[in-house]
Amino acid sequence: MDTRRRSLLRMALATAAMAATRPLLAQQRMQTYLPPGMAPKPKGPLVFLDYDKEEIDLAYDQAPWAPNAEEVARRNAQKTAATLARLGAPRRLAYGPAEIEKLDLYPARQPGAPINVFVHGGAWRRGDAKSAGYMAETYVDAGANFIALDFASVADVDGNLLVMADQVRRAVAWVHKNAASFGGDPKRLYISGTSSGGHLAAVALTTDWKEFGVPADTLKGGLCCSGLYELQPVSLSARSGYVKFTPETLAKLSPERHLDRLVVPVVIAHGTLETPEFQRQNREFAAAVKAAGKPVTFLVGQGYNHFEMFETLGNPYGLVGRAMLQLMNLKTPAAA
Repeated sequence: MDTRRRSLLRMALATAAMAATRPLLAQQRMQTYLPPGMAPKPKGPLVFLDYDKEEIDLAYDQAPWAPNAEEVARRNAQKTAATLARLGAPRRLAYGPAEIEKLDLYPARQPGAPINVFVHGGAWRRGDAKSAGYMAETYVDAGANFIALDFASVADVDGNLLVMADQVRRAVAWVHKNAASFGGDPKRLYISGTSSGGHLAAVALTTDWKEFGVPADTLKGGLCCSGLYELQPVSLSARSGYVKFTPETLAKLSPERHLDRLVVPVVIAHGTLETPEFQRQNREFAAAVKAAGKPVTFLVGQGYNHFEMFETLGNPYGLVGRAMLQLMNLKTPAAA
């Protein structure tokens, strides 16, 4: 916690120093944190580190940095259809009373198999379990259960991320308690997430599980791909237009502030073509986990943008797909 406070203080002092000592220069300097092809304008007042308001908004918006996002989504939809044709439709199970509180289960072919619980991204307001179907075959073929969660959009809960975090945590607890009913091994339960799902996966990894009636080591490991781990700078961006970043939310749902609760190995990854803030968040989270003396693997995907990184989680030979299988002590087909 002392390390985290010092880090936050350094960022705040750096931002204040830049704003205070170079007020005129800040108006004359040109913007530097921009997506490819976007013409820079004179830099405005600094709001965080060396970002002006437009730059921080862009730094938390992946779309301008990944012009092929729609093509990637179409590829994944095609792969999902092919996966369903081979594996069949997933079992739809409820982990809570609300209509959205359900999960898609792609069962392993043998009983007592490990479990990968996947948390989808979408800036906390888009995405669903069925869109992750293309990932399932990698884990089922390797001998695991693959579970994709559905949970509320932030727009449906009045901008409250705490509700979404609670749903993900309750889903994990439900899977642990009910694993035997679908042939899963509750002692080999892992979590993975991408983008805002990477944030929620990190929240789950830094949870006090006693509050949910399950062991402290309910999760045996996790993979956070292109996630967010300190919400304070995010609250300065345009995302505050649809998320209520209250002091409680910032305190409770910034995983980097709760590394004392991290008790299992974690894999953290990002691509080199992601926004500068997503790169910084993942780089600094990995460094903080390492500094806390916790086991961490940090991966950087060369030439990958935000959405291309996700694809590799559904590929046993992909950067994060291979890492997730290794984390779960599973073999790729070539090593089987």
